[in-house]
Amino acid sequence: MVRIRVLVVDDHRIFAESLAAALAAEPDVDVSAAGSGPAALRSLERAVAEGRRFDVLLVDADLGGKVPGARPAVPVQEGNEDGLVDGISLVTGVRSAQPNVRIVVLAEKDDPRRAALALQAGASGWVAKDCSLSRLLTVIRGVLREETHLPPALLTGVLRELTAARKHRTESERLVESLTPREREVLRCMVAGLGRKAVAERLYLSPHTVRTHMQNVLGKLGVHSTLAAVALARRAGVGPVDLAGDVVERGGQLA
Repeated sequence: MVRIRVLVVDDHRIFAESLAAALAAEPDVDVSAAGSGPAALRSLERAVAEGRRFDVLLVDADLGGKVPGARPAVPVQEGNEDGLVDGISLVTGVRSAQPNVRIVVLAEKDDPRRAALALQAGASGWVAKDCSLSRLLTVIRGVLREETHLPPALLTGVLRELTAARKHRTESERLVESLTPREREVLRCMVAGLGRKAVAERLYLSPHTVRTHMQNVLGKLGVHSTLAAVALARRAGVGPVDLAGDVVERGGQLA
């Protein structure tokens, strides 16, 4: 019999232990529980080291009591020992580190916007916490077959949210494409959190020239602050410049 390894991640101990006990009664399910985001990451890493990877994570949408905004609110690596990592941020981190793990988000209530965020982060399902055990088992087995599971009542709202998100991304991509290669490099430095002086040193430009490039970037993107420019860049899929690398441009050539 092929056994399914499940990790329940919820900071409400009674709920987590009750759910784990119910799942453990199934003959083909092995289950463990973690009470915080950092604890879940440690469990995942330990399982990999021991050669017994988890197949499915059941993650509390309200993990740590945080409600995420337009994108994951807290990078997983910054979560503290009290579990202050929201559930959707944990989805992002786990999918990045272990893409073969399937993730189902457990929620107190249906919320199309947050369900859409969960899917965008890499979750394969959104399930109400008060659903039946048989329904949850159906979802667990379904996501392992590459299925996506949502409550029927959420489908229209989630599709609307995903369509709107794609529209915003497409518009952001169009604006980024209007930048010159040098302006895009400056934008990537901004995404990495570099200030004007650091950008100037990295690109072998004067601070005055960098200031001009930054002003041009803001103008072409139609925003009024670096923070807004970075948010738009991330929507367009623009990543940060590699701070660990030593390849920079000098006079149009690689140095």
